[in-house]
Amino acid sequence: MNKRRSHSDLIPVGEIIPDIIRRYRPASDASLIKVWDLWKSAVGNDVAANAAPAAFKNRLLIVHVSSSVWMQQLRFLKADLRQKLNSMLGRDCISDIKFKIGPV
Repeated sequence: MNKRRSHSDLIPVGEIIPDIIRRYRPASDASLIKVWDLWKSAVGNDVAANAAPAAFKNRLLIVHVSSSVWMQQLRFLKADLRQKLNSMLGRDCISDIKFKIGPV
């Protein structure tokens, strides 16, 4: 039986991703999902408009950027960004940041 859902039954993906990550990642990594919430305040409006966290691979944060110009600029700021994010998270959970051109 194929039952159609109404628009009111749909849940935005952004609302369920944190729960899925919490469920399938080790408890020690749970604070990593805070990066998405902290990103804009950590990097500022200009950077946030052109770069966004995309994924984690262990302690490597992968950030999508809008262009090669932004990728180059953020490479110069990588150490500062890592330090600021770790400070805001309350522990050193990000060991490195990799920038890739992708959807922001």
